[in-house]
Amino acid sequence: MPSRAVVLGGGGLAGIAWEVGVLIGLADAGIDVLDADLVVGTSAGSAVGAGVTSVEVLKQFYEAQLDHGPGDKEMGAELDLEVFATTMLNALANAGTPQQARAKLGEVALATQTVPESARREIIAARLPDPQWPDRNLVVTACDAATGEFVTFDRTSGVELVDAVAASCAVPGVWPPVTINGRRYMDGGVRSTTNADLAAGYERVLLVAPFPPIESPMGPSFADEIAPLQAEAKVVAVVPDQAAQTAFGFNPLDPSTRPESARAGRAQAASYVDEVRALYH
Repeated sequence: MPSRAVVLGGGGLAGIAWEVGVLIGLADAGIDVLDADLVVGTSAGSAVGAGVTSVEVLKQFYEAQLDHGPGDKEMGAELDLEVFATTMLNALANAGTPQQARAKLGEVALATQTVPESARREIIAARLPDPQWPDRNLVVTACDAATGEFVTFDRTSGVELVDAVAASCAVPGVWPPVTINGRRYMDGGVRSTTNADLAAGYERVLLVAPFPPIESPMGPSFADEIAPLQAEAKVVAVVPDQAAQTAFGFNPLDPSTRPESARAGRAQAASYVDEVRALYH
């Protein structure tokens, strides 16, 4: 049976910063959690899983989260989570299956006027220190905007890393669905903000989830995902504490949330060091 899996969930720019903070906090204690047999990245987690290729790069990634100044290339967006939830519920009315529900949300994503795909791709490319797939078993999640089908990309898929991450981060109604081989893809978090069930079959699972999945007609809840894993494997789930939630604020797509979210993640990691070290040894 494969041994270790790391699941990195979605959570916008605040989530990226917090996850990087958690990872560097664990690295401070000598634990490189991305040295695993499987890394699953959804939305924000796909950027972290793709971008952090070594402890040295992790340090650079962390410092980038703290640098919210005039030279910052990151693009923010307005996202009112309550309005977004209402939009989803309206779009999902009368959907018969989770895939149909995702397809309905995909209709919203495809119809919304956003920045051009090319502009969004440049932003994603600027996040990644290397445009090539990392030398690890990284799985990036997305959903077909037209059909609602849940899909995964890895280094054997014939898809460029920047496109895979851009698709996984394409929040419906905020960012444009990403064109890959003639199809349009949207955020992998539409199905689940973690897609932790992809780690089934692994003996030890580390779950880092800025926004754990809630009950949704589009896919499994956090409880639905984690219970089967806990039945078969040792699982450690890192979720934001109150300080981190305060740092996230009301709009996780606001670049100004990154410095405090990163610091909160790094501080919080200390409380998980013993659990994670035990998981890795």
